[in-house]
Amino acid sequence: MSVFQPPYTFDTLLEIMARLRDPQQGCPWDLRQSFETLVPHSIEEVYEVAEAVRLSDDDALRLELGDLLFQVVFFAQIAKENQQFDFAAIIDGLCEKLLRRHPHVFGCAQFASEAQVNANWEAEKAKERADKKAQSVLDDVPLALPALSRAQKLQKRAANVGFDWDNAQQVTDKVAEELEEVRVEQQREDSDALAEEIGDLLFASVNLARKHGFDSETLLRKANEKFERRFRQVEQFASDSDKTISEHSLDELENYWIEVKAQEQSH
Repeated sequence: MSVFQPPYTFDTLLEIMARLRDPQQGCPWDLRQSFETLVPHSIEEVYEVAEAVRLSDDDALRLELGDLLFQVVFFAQIAKENQQFDFAAIIDGLCEKLLRRHPHVFGCAQFASEAQVNANWEAEKAKERADKKAQSVLDDVPLALPALSRAQKLQKRAANVGFDWDNAQQVTDKVAEELEEVRVEQQREDSDALAEEIGDLLFASVNLARKHGFDSETLLRKANEKFERRFRQVEQFASDSDKTISEHSLDELENYWIEVKAQEQSH
């Protein structure tokens, strides 16, 4: 019988983590882990949380949030062993930051609008970067972010210091300009230049999403889901015929696609 019995508490979790890392009786896999090896697992857990939210699966979300919390506790345990910091220090730093960034909730500050609240938040973050002696407002935008998310964060940081389009129409014009540059490069034989222009088009598209108040990563996820849903139905139509999908002509597959879209729009 386990020495740990319900009801389990946060202290139980910390003790379990310490036991997993015990040099004599711990788990060999857990003992091999480091900050570096935990990073891909932590990123995976964040995506699994996002998937549970997308599916509106409460049980999965509860479990995935537990897995994500475990990653934080794991990092804290390794840091404690290395005499760097412990979980209490993480909590202390988080609470201090939240209290400082929300003076309108925990202090006497008053803001007339959400825009003023956001401006104060960004000002506090700017002070933090100054304390770290950051050389650029872009310094702490993580390289490990997905490219779309990082593009949007870079654009937002630049916009916060005034480097931004005045309105969304200007960004739409920029997207059109970048698309035309892609068309020009397609007529040439310089694949590097074409790749660069396609990248610029993607970056401009992220800017358009941001300017309209959308998260580009979320928009592309939804577009992926829509394509997958529709293509699976195309596969089903092909399966119901007397030919495999690869035996269909492009026109036949396109007709299936049009039918799928029509069915969705009629519902």
